[in-house]
Amino acid sequence: MKKVVLGVAALSLVFGAAVAAFASPQQARIPDLLSRGVEFTDASYRFNRPGVNHGAFEWRGLLTDALPDDRHNVYVDVKIEGHDWVRYYGKQGRSVLLHKSNWDGAQRYTGDARLRVCRDRGSLRPDNCAPLQILSYDWDHA
Repeated sequence: MKKVVLGVAALSLVFGAAVAAFASPQQARIPDLLSRGVEFTDASYRFNRPGVNHGAFEWRGLLTDALPDDRHNVYVDVKIEGHDWVRYYGKQGRSVLLHKSNWDGAQRYTGDARLRVCRDRGSLRPDNCAPLQILSYDWDHA
């Protein structure tokens, strides 16, 4: 009887590890994004698996207006596969912790995202932005 119980326990551990590996989302840190007047630090992202948080691209980070006296705001732009950019503004002269999720309701999950941070310099001068971050996850080989 002990052998049967131990065999079932071992089998359940192996099966549980396989399920946990599939259930784990792909996640990583985003390098600090810096440009004149804007900083995005302590940032990370996660590509959620289908069925978890809409299969969204979930991200978080500290957006900072690094030149508070210039009277320009800062923002994060996020683009997921096949859709337009979505803009999230910070607060002038302050740091704001952002934690957002981006997804497409017609898809089970998201595998490609682009993220950039910029200082909004108004309509007459171009915004200055940190280098674009391209993030992707190959769900077929997960």
